[in-house]
Amino acid sequence: MRVFVTGGTGFIGHYVVKSLLEKGHEVVIATRHPNKVPSLRSHANVSFVEASLTDFEKLGAGLEGCDACIHIALGWGETPISMLMNDTRATVNLLEMSARAGCKKFIYTSSTAAMGRMRPVMREATSNLPMDLYGATKAAGEAFVLGFTHGYGTQFPEVKMSRNIIRPGYTFGNPAVPDGCSQPDRRFFEMAMAVKENRDINLIKNDGTQFIHASQQAQLYLKVLESDCNEQIYLGLGEVWMSWKEIAEMMISMKPGCKSKIVETDLGWGDEPMLFDVQKIKDHFGLVFDAHDYMLDHVKWTYSQL
Repeated sequence: MRVFVTGGTGFIGHYVVKSLLEKGHEVVIATRHPNKVPSLRSHANVSFVEASLTDFEKLGAGLEGCDACIHIALGWGETPISMLMNDTRATVNLLEMSARAGCKKFIYTSSTAAMGRMRPVMREATSNLPMDLYGATKAAGEAFVLGFTHGYGTQFPEVKMSRNIIRPGYTFGNPAVPDGCSQPDRRFFEMAMAVKENRDINLIKNDGTQFIHASQQAQLYLKVLESDCNEQIYLGLGEVWMSWKEIAEMMISMKPGCKSKIVETDLGWGDEPMLFDVQKIKDHFGLVFDAHDYMLDHVKWTYSQL
């Protein structure tokens, strides 16, 4: 397949691109920074469209001849209107342009933030109750992707393009290639620096999540792309919950004689975490993820970067 990927030089994006290339697909990367990952720039099966998400003419031209579109990039804003214009509007335009270009498949990258407030049961069918603008724009994007279902006038007499959604949770990892990038969240580096300097690590008691490694996340994208599913939502999360305290303990264990201590602030979060139900990716694709082995390697890599 010829696959159009927005944000293909970003963290999750360059993992997805690497996986696509390993499976023999041709990739067109839409990015503002085409030189960010030089090894991708020089790859024979990769071409680039230098554009932001609001450069609709360039994106439309890049989509011509593509079989699928994987939308990973995020358009940011500080206000409801700017988020609407930079992300939601961009997603809707990309959705329409993909259909117009003849793409057979469209995968939208949402987030668990679209679901918002944690409840006792958190699965794909749980209603979205976003708690911030990021979650709101992701929920809005999901609605447009799922709602683009049938014929609309003369421009879209019918919608043949399958449309699916992936909701990544906290995704971490070393760079996929030597000149790639890691996750933008700095908490790993902040903890490692505290250990290096023998400072205390300040955490919230019982804070954690179902971490997933970026290579595992990429597996889910490939499974969805190569499947016949349509109008499905998938949670991109590990099965096993891990606390930030456990990660901090890994950090401390890396330095013999470390004097750092873990200081927890109690906000009343219960000892039993509320979990996302990831049974659907197991049922549909046989995917079950545990990030523990990857986590230790990532902790070691983080130290090596200091």
